[in-house]
Amino acid sequence: MSFSRYLPILTWARDYNRETATADGVAAIIVTIMLIPQSLAYALLAGLPAEMGLYASILPLVAYAIFGTSRALAVGPVAVVSLMTAAAVGNLGLSDPRLIAMAAVTLAFISGVMLVAMGAFRLGFLANFLSHPVIAGFITASGVLIAASQLKHLFGIDMHGHTLVELAQTMWAHLAETNAITLLLGLSALSFLFWVRKGLKPLLLNAGFPPKLAEILAKAGPVAAVVVTTLVTWVFGLDAWGVKIVGDVPTGLPPFTLPSFSFELWSQLVLSALLITIIGFVESVSVAQTLAAKRRQRIDPDQELIGLGASNVASAVSGGFPVTGGFSRSVVNFDAGAATPAAGAFTAIGIALATLLFTPLLVFLPKATLAATIIVAVLSLVDFSILPKAWSYSKVDFSAVAATIVLTLGFGVEIGVSAGVLLSIALHLYKTSRPHVAEVGLVPNTQHFRNILRHDVETHDHLVTLRVDESLYFANARFLEDYVLNRVTCDQPLKHVVLMFTAVNEVDMSALETLEELNRRLGEMGIAMHLSEVKGPVMDRLKRSHFLDELTGQVYLAQYDAWESLKGGSSVPNLAAQ
Repeated sequence: MSFSRYLPILTWARDYNRETATADGVAAIIVTIMLIPQSLAYALLAGLPAEMGLYASILPLVAYAIFGTSRALAVGPVAVVSLMTAAAVGNLGLSDPRLIAMAAVTLAFISGVMLVAMGAFRLGFLANFLSHPVIAGFITASGVLIAASQLKHLFGIDMHGHTLVELAQTMWAHLAETNAITLLLGLSALSFLFWVRKGLKPLLLNAGFPPKLAEILAKAGPVAAVVVTTLVTWVFGLDAWGVKIVGDVPTGLPPFTLPSFSFELWSQLVLSALLITIIGFVESVSVAQTLAAKRRQRIDPDQELIGLGASNVASAVSGGFPVTGGFSRSVVNFDAGAATPAAGAFTAIGIALATLLFTPLLVFLPKATLAATIIVAVLSLVDFSILPKAWSYSKVDFSAVAATIVLTLGFGVEIGVSAGVLLSIALHLYKTSRPHVAEVGLVPNTQHFRNILRHDVETHDHLVTLRVDESLYFANARFLEDYVLNRVTCDQPLKHVVLMFTAVNEVDMSALETLEELNRRLGEMGIAMHLSEVKGPVMDRLKRSHFLDELTGQVYLAQYDAWESLKGGSSVPNLAAQ
C-alpha cells in the first residue's frame, strides 16, 4: 500500500521548488492578513475567547497541509460551523468560561474522530445525500442568523437567542439601551468594510499600484478597520463610555490541550458533532472540488475526510474549536496563486507570529468591529435567489429549500441542518419512488424508440413497450407494478408487454419479487411479459434466481429485436434462459 494514499504531502513535496515556495508564500501573506481578524471574529461568533480563533488557525492548517489533497483549500474557523458550535455549546447551559472552552475543544475532537473514521471507511459518498438546493437554503438561513446575532455587538445591547424570532424579540426589548458610540463605531467599520470589498482595489489600480500589491492592500481592509477602531478606542478611552472591547488576549503559542473524555459530555455533544461533521465536510469538499476543477486537478473526497479530521483533532489538542475549509479564504488563496498545501502551513506560521507579537495590541479592539467583519463576510453567503430558481425548475426542490430556510430561521441551526439532511434523503426517496415510465413506439424508418406522447411513432394494439427510467428497488417496485397493470387494463387485444430496461442499473430483492408477481398476473391475463436491453450486471443478478425460468416471454438484446419478433402478434415460447 502506498503511503502517498494517506499522506498526500509525499506526492506534491517531491516537486517542490523555489518557484512554488514563492507562490505559496505570497498567497500565505494575503490569507494571513485576511485570517487574523476573521479568526478573532469567528471565535466571538462561537461564544468563545478571542484567542481560541487564533489557536484554531495554526495547527489545523499544518495538519491539512500533510493530509489534505486540495492545493488551494484554506482551513480554519468558518461562519456556519462557528454558529453551529455556539448552538451546540449553548445547549449545555454552561456558565464557567473554562467549561465552555473545554466543551468547544471536545466538540472539535469528536468531529475530528468522526471525520477520520469516515475517511478510513471511505464514506465520502455520504455527502451526496445532501442536495445542493437544501445546502444552499441552509447556508442562506445561517447567514441571516449569523448577521442578526451580531447586531448585539453593533448596537452594544444585551441580546440572545438561537432563532430569528428570539433574536428579534430580545433586540426589540433592549433597543432603548443602544450605546450610541458603539453603534457609530460599528456602522463606520461596517460601511468601510463594504466599500473595501468592491471599491478599494479599483481605486488603488487607478492610482498606479501594481496589481499584486493592490490585491494585498484590498485584503488588508479588515486589518485596517481593526487597527483604526482599536486606536480610536484606546486614545479616547471609549471603553469607559460603554464600548465593549476584546480585553486581554493571552500571548504565546497555543497550549497543549486534552479534550474531555466525560461520557456525559460526549453524549450531549455527539449529535451536534455529527451535524458539524456533515456540514463542514460538504462545504469544504464543494469548495475544494470547484477550485481543483479550475486547474484541472482532482481531489480525493475520502482523503479529504481524513485531512479535515486531522485538522479538527489538531485544533482540539491546541485549544481551538471545530474548523473546515472556508469559501472566501480558499478563493483568496487560489486567486493569490497558492500552488500547494504548503501555503496553509506558511499561513499557520504567520498566525503563530501574530499570537506571539501582536495580541497585546488587541486589548482595546471593539467587539463592534469584529461584528462588522462577520456581517460583511456572511452576507455574501445569503442568496435568496435560490427560491425563485427552485420554484421555476422544481416545486419539490422549492418546498425542500423553503422548509430548510424556515426551520433554520425559526428553530435554530441544529434543527435546520437536521431537517436539511432528512429532507435531502426524503427528496431522493420521493423522486426515485415514482420512476419515470414512458410508453414508447418505433420512430418511422429507424430502429429508435421514443415516447408516444412526444413523438410521432409506430405502435401495435397487441404490443406495449414501457421504458423504465430508474433502477428498481423496494421503494419504487410497487409503483411500476401498478403502472403496468393499469396500462394493460384496457380494451386493446394486448398479447405482449415489453419492459425496456435501458436505464435500469440494479434490481434489488424486493423489486425481483415484484417482477415475479407481475409476470404471474400478466400470465393469468394471457399477456406475455418480455424484457429488452437488460444490462449485464442486472442480467447476472437475475440469472441467480428462478425469474428467467418462469418468465412468460423472452429477454431481447435490443428493443428493435423485440419489435420485429412480436409485431405480428403471435405468442412466443420462453427463451429467456437459452
